[in-house]
Amino acid sequence: MQVLTNRSKVVSNKEMTLMERIYLPAILGGMMITLGHFFRKKHTFQYPEMKRPFAPLYRGMHVLKRDENGAERCTACGLCAVACPAEAITMTAAERKPGEEKLYREEKYASVYEINMLRCIFCGDCEEACPKESIFLTDRLVPSDSLRQRFVYGKDLLVEPMEENKRVDISKRQTKEVLEFKKNKELQHNK
Repeated sequence: MQVLTNRSKVVSNKEMTLMERIYLPAILGGMMITLGHFFRKKHTFQYPEMKRPFAPLYRGMHVLKRDENGAERCTACGLCAVACPAEAITMTAAERKPGEEKLYREEKYASVYEINMLRCIFCGDCEEACPKESIFLTDRLVPSDSLRQRFVYGKDLLVEPMEENKRVDISKRQTKEVLEFKKNKELQHNK
């Protein structure tokens, strides 16, 4: 047969030894690799027994805060809904009626306040836009579910409880500058 190019290689047809024919070196090499993985650091957690620590500024489920008297802070101004890039927040404003001063701090409040957790990207823009410090993102996880309708959270899931001991701590979400600003009684705008 005539060779067309000089790139051809001669392949040797070497006989395999007995050890190579029973694949013992290859099996031992594979076992050594497997045993080496037993002594490496594990990168997985045994959830839910072990939980991975969250970053201090982790942004999880929202909370609608109450003031120190237990009244809802939200005035349904709509700035959070406007600031939301995912358009996940919807609300309906209503007027406070006589006798509801303990429930709502301002004359106007959100009778319906909903956040679609499937659309929310947890960016925190709603928190930054709120002039009344009403909405905050917490370190709580949004529970999983198999139905999409259950991910539209209303006021029943978002507003924090009336009891002082069940309130959601948001002190980690506030920067040092904000805390210093709140100490000055003359500059407080959110009484």
